[in-house]
Amino acid sequence: MLEIDDNAVLEKAVQGDSEAFGLLYERYVTRIYNYIFYRIGSSYDAEDLTERVFIRALRHINRYNNRGLPFSAWLYRIAHNLVANWYRDNSRRKEIPLDDGILTSHQSSFPEQEVLHSEERERLLQVIRTLPPDRQQLVILKFVDHLSNAEIGQIMGRTEGAIKSLYHRTLLTIRDELFSLSIGVDDTIGPIN
Repeated sequence: MLEIDDNAVLEKAVQGDSEAFGLLYERYVTRIYNYIFYRIGSSYDAEDLTERVFIRALRHINRYNNRGLPFSAWLYRIAHNLVANWYRDNSRRKEIPLDDGILTSHQSSFPEQEVLHSEERERLLQVIRTLPPDRQQLVILKFVDHLSNAEIGQIMGRTEGAIKSLYHRTLLTIRDELFSLSIGVDDTIGPIN
């Protein structure tokens, strides 16, 4: 079966075709759920917010204005706003859950290596949780959704150059924070290159 491109499906959805909107839902529900889940860390709340993203999109699809950005950028913007509202309403700290979702564990036959990998993963996620929301968003879009800098720029409303710069600064911050943590844990560990 031939896959119809987003623009053709989107045009039908804007005209009120519920089947076309259903296709868009199927294409993007997993990506939007993952984005929300990694921002808030609760599968229950992520499911609820994902549902709200698509309900809001369905209610406003007839007013969707194609500005040359991918449809996913509009969905991510809705998701971003709902996550911000969720944090404000719940007065919680923004965090990413400790799980194997961001970093896949390297299975080893040596238990010591597994413990080290687990500790490294936990330290990395601890550092990511302390980043400002825009940098957390960047990390999620880059390493979970595997989007390009150009795609991330469209979603975040920034130029590709601004994303490259933010990405570089974010990686330096993560490196420096991991180095600081490793000095506190074990003075024999050198700088992270």
